Amino acid sequence: MRKNIIGFNTKIGRNKPETIINKDASCPFCEYKHLEHIIATCGEMTLLENKYNVLEHSFQTVLLETRYCGSDMPDYNHKHMHDLIHFGVDHWFSMLDSGKYKSVLFFKNYGPLSGGTMRHPHMQIIGLEDIDNDSLYDESDFFGMPIIKKGAVEFNVSTSPRLGFCELNILTENNSELDTMADFIQISVDYIMKHFDNRCKSYNIFFYRIKGLIKVKIMPRFPTSPLFIGYNLRLRPNNLDIIIAEIRKIYFS
Repeated sequence: MRKNIIGFNTKIGRNKPETIINKDASCPFCEYKHLEHIIATCGEMTLLENKYNVLEHSFQTVLLETRYCGSDMPDYNHKHMHDLIHFGVDHWFSMLDSGKYKSVLFFKNYGPLSGGTMRHPHMQIIGLEDIDNDSLYDESDFFGMPIIKKGAVEFNVSTSPRLGFCELNILTENNSELDTMADFIQISVDYIMKHFDNRCKSYNIFFYRIKGLIKVKIMPRFPTSPLFIGYNLRLRPNNLDIIIAEIRKIYFS
């Protein structure tokens, strides 16, 4: 089994702020006038260097999606959602094509079981100096039963999940239809958080560039199965057809 290992600076990690569990803590991302090391801005969106660079041999950035701490993707209007994905992809591609990194991660954590620490809606773009891009995924991660296809963009539910349960994939035949990808991402998050399971309070979004093309995986997060942690066994639900029918009925009927 392939393993990627990256060093984590525990001294820096201990000093990171946390506002998901500790809801009374002040949010440093809300203090816009005091933000430092800003790389780029676009409307309400800001890309800046991560003050807490806990991963060794990396360059970590944070993409603040909006100035409103209590909001999230399902709340955004279509224009803001489209602008967000364009802004994020542009800077992700810029780091990928810079030649400085072997791979560049682009992802989002949301909720107490997502692995994140900050409630303020944000994404992260991280350049890794020592981890090869093709070691970050298996092609089978994106195999799935189709929900809908619009133009060159396919939306499916995974039949070969990385972790388990309702993993939603977005695949494209070109990288020019980002608005459609943004719409499918927003639908995925809305479905996972509002309709999939009332116990679900967390999710992740992961972006990949594979053979030049963008692929996106959106997954709900629950306490991780011990079968996966101990034995690398993924759980595929037996109700994928029901999930597909429900998403079609809610968003595409």
